[in-house]
Amino acid sequence: MTSVALKSLWARKLRALGTTVAVFVGVSLIAGTYVITDTINKAFDQIFSDSLKGTAVVITNKQPVTQENNSSTSFPAGILKEVRKVPGVNLAAGTIFTGGGIFNGDEQVGTQFAPKFISAVLPPQIETLKTVAGHRPANAHEATLDKAAADDAGLHVGDPIRIAGERRAHTYRLVGLTELGGTSFGGASIAQLLLPEAQRITGNVGRFNQISIGINPDVSASELKDRIQRIVPPNLRVETAEQNANRSSNEIHDALSFLPIFLGVFAAVALIVGAFVIFNTFSITVSQRIREYGLLRTLGASRRQVLASVFMEAGLIGLFGAVLGVLGGLLFAKGIESLFDALGIGLPTTALVVASRTVVVSVVIGVVVTLVAVLNPALRSTRVPPIAAMQEIDLTASRSRSIVTVVIAWLLMAGGMALVLVGLFANIKDSGQAAVMLGGGAALVLFGVSLYSPKLVRPLARVIGTPLERLRGLTGRLARENSQRNPSRTAATAAALMIGLALVSFVTVFAAGLKASIADAIDKSFQGGLEIQNTNGFDPIPTAVASAARTVPGVQTVSTLQSTQTKVDGVSGKPNATGLDPHTANQVLTLDFQGDTTPETLANMTDSEALVDQSFADSNGLDAGDTIHVLGQTGNRASFRIVGEIKGSGDLFGGFVITQRAMARDFAVNQDTFDFVKLAPGADSGTVQNRIDDLLAQRFPTAQVLNQTELKQNQENQINPLLGLVYALLSLAIIVSLFGIANTLALSIYERTRELGMLRAVGMSRRQVRRLVRYESVITALIGAVLGMVLGLIFAALMSVPLQDEGFVLSYPVGQLVIILIVAALAGVVAAIAPARRAARLNVLEALAYE
Repeated sequence: MTSVALKSLWARKLRALGTTVAVFVGVSLIAGTYVITDTINKAFDQIFSDSLKGTAVVITNKQPVTQENNSSTSFPAGILKEVRKVPGVNLAAGTIFTGGGIFNGDEQVGTQFAPKFISAVLPPQIETLKTVAGHRPANAHEATLDKAAADDAGLHVGDPIRIAGERRAHTYRLVGLTELGGTSFGGASIAQLLLPEAQRITGNVGRFNQISIGINPDVSASELKDRIQRIVPPNLRVETAEQNANRSSNEIHDALSFLPIFLGVFAAVALIVGAFVIFNTFSITVSQRIREYGLLRTLGASRRQVLASVFMEAGLIGLFGAVLGVLGGLLFAKGIESLFDALGIGLPTTALVVASRTVVVSVVIGVVVTLVAVLNPALRSTRVPPIAAMQEIDLTASRSRSIVTVVIAWLLMAGGMALVLVGLFANIKDSGQAAVMLGGGAALVLFGVSLYSPKLVRPLARVIGTPLERLRGLTGRLARENSQRNPSRTAATAAALMIGLALVSFVTVFAAGLKASIADAIDKSFQGGLEIQNTNGFDPIPTAVASAARTVPGVQTVSTLQSTQTKVDGVSGKPNATGLDPHTANQVLTLDFQGDTTPETLANMTDSEALVDQSFADSNGLDAGDTIHVLGQTGNRASFRIVGEIKGSGDLFGGFVITQRAMARDFAVNQDTFDFVKLAPGADSGTVQNRIDDLLAQRFPTAQVLNQTELKQNQENQINPLLGLVYALLSLAIIVSLFGIANTLALSIYERTRELGMLRAVGMSRRQVRRLVRYESVITALIGAVLGMVLGLIFAALMSVPLQDEGFVLSYPVGQLVIILIVAALAGVVAAIAPARRAARLNVLEALAYE
C-alpha cells in the first residue's frame, strides 16, 4: 500500500501541492509564533542579564501594583549613605532610569510607541552600556545615545539632541554612542546623562530609581543582600543581580503572554481553514478514484489496506507540509517582526531561536490535523465494493446519514451559541475562562454552519448567480447550475472562505464600533475645548504643562486628569483610579451623573471620598455609602467612601474617581494623563491651539495639543495599525481558502472533461469556457463570503451587548462590508485563473473520448 500511495501522490502532483499549501501556512504560523516568542524572551533575558554585569545586589521600589507603562516610583537618595556603611559594600551608586523623550531637532527619535529612556551614567565598574564611539558625558551639557537609535535618526557624535522629561526640554551635545552587549533594543532608545542632570530633568532631584552595589569577591551576593536588607525600609526590594534579572524577565514574559495567544488564534484559524481544504480535496479525489479502489479490492486488497493507503497519502502530505511549515515559520517570525516595526512597536530581538519543542509540536500538529481532516473521505474509500472496478458507483450519503448530519449541525450551532451567550452574560470573573467559552462557542457555531451549509447552497447560488445569468447569459446560467450540482462539495469549498471572512467581518464591524464609541465618548465627555496629551497617546505628560498652558492668552481654565492602576479589596484585576480637580473638572468635562449624584457632589468631594463608575459598581455590588479599600503602586493603602456614581464613556474615568490630592498622597501620582483646556469667551480655537502648540514644541515636546476632531482622528490612528496587523494575519487563512477553491475547480474540471468537450463541440468558445469556470468560482466565493459576513455580523452584535454599559456603540460600516464582498468576488476570479486556462485548453476530441 505504501507504493500505491506514493504512485498516487506522484500522479497527482498539483493536487498534492495545493493540499500541502494548506498544511504549510497553518504550521508556519504555529512555528513562527513559537520562534518569535522564544526569540523575544531570549532577547529580554539577555538584556536584563547584560544590564547587571559587575553588579552583585540591586535595590528598587517594591511597587506591589505594576503599571501598564511599567513606570516605577523613585525613592529618597538618602538611603544610599546607609547602604555604603554596610560591611562588604565596596561600591554602591544610585541611578535614574525612567521614561522621557529624545529629539533630533523637532523630530522624535524612534517610533511613536517605542519607549524612550533617560538614564544616569554609573561608575565604570558597574556600567553596562559600552561606549562604542566618543566618550561618556563629562558635564551637565553632554549626553550619550544608544547607537541603534542614533543611526536610525541620522545622529552623529557632536550633533545636538534634545531630551525632555518631567522638566522642560533641554539641548545637549551628543558626545558618545553606546551599546548593550549584542542584543537589539527593538525600537527603544536610551539617552545617558550625568546623575545630577538626569535627576533634574526627570523631576527626581534627591531621589533614585535604583541603587546598584558592585561585586565584592570576598562576600557572596546572597550574603551581601541579607546584610543590606536589614537596614533598608520595608517598601524597598533588595535582590541579587541574578534574582533581579530573573524577576524582570518573568515580568516581561508575563506581560508578553498575550502574544503567543494572539498569534496562536490566527494559526488555529489557518489550520481549520486548511483542514476544510484538505477534507474537500480528498473527498473529491475519493469520489473520482472509485474504480481504482474497486480494482484494488478485486485484486485482494482489504478495507484496512485501502484505508491505510489513503492515510498514507494524507500523512505524507501532512509531514511534507509540516516540515516546510517549520522552515516557513522562520520567515513568518521575521515577517511578524517587520510588521511590529512598521506599526512602531519594535521589540528586542536576537538570533532566531528554534527550540526542539517548536519543531516537534509543529510537525505533530500538521500531521494530526491532516489525518483528522481526511478521516471521513478515508472511511468512504473503504466502502467501495469490488464491483466498482467494472462500473461507476456513486458513494453519496444515504438519506438517514444526511438527517443525522443536519441534526448534528443544529446541535453544534445551538451548543456553540449557548457557550457564546454564557461567556458574554454569565458575569464570569475569570477573563481567560470567558474567552475560552467565547472562542469555543464561536468555533462550534462555525462548524455547525459548515455542516448545514449544503442545505443553503442551492438558494444562495440561485440568488448570487441570477444576476450573472442575466448579464452573461448561458455561461452565467451554467456556472450557477454547476455550483448547485454538488451542494456538499460547493459548501465544503465555500466553508473555508466563510471562516476567514466571518472573522474579517467581525473585526471590521467591531473596529468600526470601537471608533464610533471613542468618538461618542469624546463628544459626550468633552465640552468642545482643547486637550493636551502625550504624543504617544497614553504615557503621562509633565506636570508643568498645565501651568504653562494657563498662561497662554485665550485660555480660561486648564483642568487636569491623572490615572493609576490599583488593586481594590474584593475586586479582580487592576481597576484604574482617576484623579480630578473637583473645582475645575465640571468646567471642562460633561460627566454623566447617576441617581442622586450631581455636579456639586464632585465639586464638594473630599480627599477621602470617591465617585465610582456605574459599571464598576454594578459588577462588584457597590453602592453609595460603601467604603472601598485600595492598594496603590507605592504599597500604601487608602480607603474611600463612595459618595456617588457616574456613567463613564470609553473607560475615560476607570473604576473610580478621587481628588488629585489623594492621588499624590496615597499613590505618589503627580503627572497628568490629560490636560483639558477651556477657552476664554470670544477666543479663537485655532489661534489658541497654535499658541499652545508653539509652547509645547519649545518646552515640552513630548506633549501635543488637539481639538476634538483631531483627538478622534488620533484615537483612530492608534486603532488602524492594529487593525492592519489583524487583517494581514487573517489574509493568510483567506489565501489558503483560495487555494482550496482552485483545487476544487481543478479537480472538478478533471471530473467534467467529457462535459466540457461536449460544450466545446457544440460551439462554446475557449473564452466562454474560461468565463464559465471563473463565474463558478465567483459564485462559490460569494457563498462563503455571504455566510461568513452574516456570522461575523451576528457575533459582533452579540459581543456589543455587554459592552454597551461601557459606552460601546455598535456601528455597521456598510461601505467596507460591500468592499469585502467585492474583494471576495475578485478573489474568486484570481483563484479560477489556472483552472479556467486548463479547461479552455482541453482538446475537444480527446475530451469527448475521455472516460
